[in-house]
Amino acid sequence: MPSVISTDVLIVGGGVAGLWLNARLRREGFSTVLVENANLGGGQSLKSQGIIHGGAKYALHGALTGASEAIADMPRRWRDALAGQGEIDLAGVRLLSEAHYLWSPGTLAGNLTSFFASKAVRGRVDQVKGNDLPPALQHPKFKGKVYRLAELVVDVPSLIQRLAQLAGDSLLAGQRIEPLLENGQLAGLRVDEREIRAQRVVVSAGAGTADLLQALGIAQPKMQRRPLHMVLVKGPSLKPLFAHCLGGGPKPRITVTTHPAADGQNVWYLGGDIAEADGVAREPAAQIAAARQELHNLLPWVDLEQAQWATLRVDRAEPEQSGLVRPDNAFLDVQGPLLVGWPTKLALAPDFADRVIAALARDGVLPTHAALPADLPKPPVATPVWDQLLP
Repeated sequence: MPSVISTDVLIVGGGVAGLWLNARLRREGFSTVLVENANLGGGQSLKSQGIIHGGAKYALHGALTGASEAIADMPRRWRDALAGQGEIDLAGVRLLSEAHYLWSPGTLAGNLTSFFASKAVRGRVDQVKGNDLPPALQHPKFKGKVYRLAELVVDVPSLIQRLAQLAGDSLLAGQRIEPLLENGQLAGLRVDEREIRAQRVVVSAGAGTADLLQALGIAQPKMQRRPLHMVLVKGPSLKPLFAHCLGGGPKPRITVTTHPAADGQNVWYLGGDIAEADGVAREPAAQIAAARQELHNLLPWVDLEQAQWATLRVDRAEPEQSGLVRPDNAFLDVQGPLLVGWPTKLALAPDFADRVIAALARDGVLPTHAALPADLPKPPVATPVWDQLLP
C-alpha cells in the first residue's frame, strides 16, 4: 500500500499552465505534487502555435479590447523568464522567432497603413521591408506590407522539457483520481490508491477538467470547448514564417508558424480563420485542399509539390461564456480548498499562476517545505504533434 503523501499544493494537469504554476510555487518555497494522467504537454499545450501574444491581433477592430489590454504585458514576462531573469528560469528554452508579424496582402495594404500608425497600436507595431521581411516573404512576387509585432514565438516542446526539469521530484503519473474527504471537506486526492493530502488542490487539466470535476461531484464552473481544425504541411521548400495574414475582418485570415521536424525539415502549422468555423466543418481532405488553395493564393511562389499534409483537431478548453466568446483573461474559481481554472491561452500561463498565488495569500496558505518520496512514477513528455502526424 503506497504511503500517504503530504504537500502544500496538489496540481492536476501537466500542460504549460500547471507546470508554470508548479515552478512558481516551488520557487517560492511551497511543496507541490503535479499529477498528469497521460503525457506532459500532450493536451492543448503541444498543439498550440507557441505565439506569446501581446494583444495586437485583438486590436484589428481598430481599438484595443479587454483581451489586448489583459495580455499586453505577457511578452515582457516571457522574455524575462527566457533570459533566466524572470519569475521562473526558462533559460535554454528554444525561441523560434524574436517576433511575430502581421502581413497584409496587396489588396489590403493601403487600408492598414493608417491603422498601424494610429494611437491604438503605436509602439507595438513597426513596418518592415526588404531583408527584414520574414524569409518566406522575401520574393519579387510578394506584394503587400508586413508589420513586426513586439511578440515572440517559443518552441513548446523545449518549453515543456524545461518546465519538467524545474518540477524536480514533484511530478506524479496517475490514472484514477478520486476526492479525499475529511469531515465532508476536501483534504486532498486519492491518486491510484495513493493518498495525497494538500492544503489546496488546483485543477488545471484543460479539456480534461470537465470530466475531473464530474468525478469529484462538482457542478461549477462549467467548461466550454471552442474547436479548431489545424493544418500541418512539411516540405523542403518551406522557409521560416511567423505571421498572421490579415483578411480585412477582426480575425487573421490565416496564422502561420514554423516548427522544426525531427528530420530537419520545416513544418508550417496553420491556424487563424481557416481553422475555425468553416474549417471545423470540413473533413480532413477538404481542409487540406482549402489550405493548399489558400497558400497558393497568398504565396504562389512556394513549391508545395513535395509537401506532406495532415490536419489536427483541437478543442480549446475555457470557462463557459455566453455565446462561446473567448475569455479575456486567465480564469480561476476558488471553492475553499479547491481551485479550478483555465489559462485560456498559452501566453496567459503567468496570469493564471498570479491568480492562484494571490488566492493562497488571501487564505493565508504558507509553505511547509514537506518532503516528497523520491520514487514517484513520472509521466513522460509528449512527442511534438508534427512528428506524430508527419513522420
